[in-house]
Amino acid sequence: MTDPLRTLVLPPLGSLPLSRAGSDRDGDARTTDNFLEDLWASDGTRVLALAGGRAPVQGNALLLVAPSDIQRPELLVYLGRIDEGSADAGQRVVLAVLEEEDHDLAPREQWMGLRDIAVSLDARDAGLFVEGASVANWHATHTHCPRCGSATDVRDAGWVRQCPRDGSQHYPRTDAAIIVSVIDDDDRLLLGSAATWPENRFSTLAGFVEPGESLEAAVIREVAEESGIETESPEYLGSQPWPFPASLMLGFTARAVTTDAVPDRVEMRTVRWFTREELFTEVRDGTITVAGGVSIARALIERWYGGPLDEEPSEARP
Repeated sequence: MTDPLRTLVLPPLGSLPLSRAGSDRDGDARTTDNFLEDLWASDGTRVLALAGGRAPVQGNALLLVAPSDIQRPELLVYLGRIDEGSADAGQRVVLAVLEEEDHDLAPREQWMGLRDIAVSLDARDAGLFVEGASVANWHATHTHCPRCGSATDVRDAGWVRQCPRDGSQHYPRTDAAIIVSVIDDDDRLLLGSAATWPENRFSTLAGFVEPGESLEAAVIREVAEESGIETESPEYLGSQPWPFPASLMLGFTARAVTTDAVPDRVEMRTVRWFTREELFTEVRDGTITVAGGVSIARALIERWYGGPLDEEPSEARP
């Protein structure tokens, strides 16, 4: 199956590092009887091992192995079928969630986290890593029924947990969060330094969407709460999963109505406006750091800036 994302009209931020995919999740197969057992018995199956959010990497690719190369763990999850565009087209991939890294499978230095390697991975491997990390995080934190407290059983090839006492079924969760580039009438960008970060680290403002709230309302509320800035006209730019542990980051830009930035001193230590020249100079000199290349925050910043932050502003802008 060809990746349907290839035929979509992408939003302004384009194809973000963690939004890429090169596999068919093959959801209909999850309910097949003895599906995981049959896959594990086949040497044609490919296994992605994951331990503590880290996976084995060889060069710039995930190390996918045969079931016979790894001891079967308690938790397996079916990730899907590799896309037709790959040399391994049609192969099915199973996630094996390990309690610790298997250094017989790959040496310690080859086990990497998603943030370490995502930009270097192709679309297939980036998609598999994000999918695997996300569902593994859900299993780790949702082992018991939220209704009665009973330990749940894994069903549907790892995509459902069912309570044996009351029969309720529970599915992987995704927490919606907005992230926004706020721009004023002087074309300056608002960035903040969170209270939990190093003092010189800055990024775009973000926050979770509350129950019963639209995305646009969340943008306006979060910016006002964290910086005291009033905004208008939120415009959607793109989205990216952020499995740390279970967020979907929805990127926006918005116009500032006011410019007197005051941090809330709870979530934000500092908020300030940047011109392009100020941002370039302070990043170059190491006075501040900004979000890394795998994040949607970096994409939002560089969209406003006009190009990579290591280029002079006059060179970066179109």
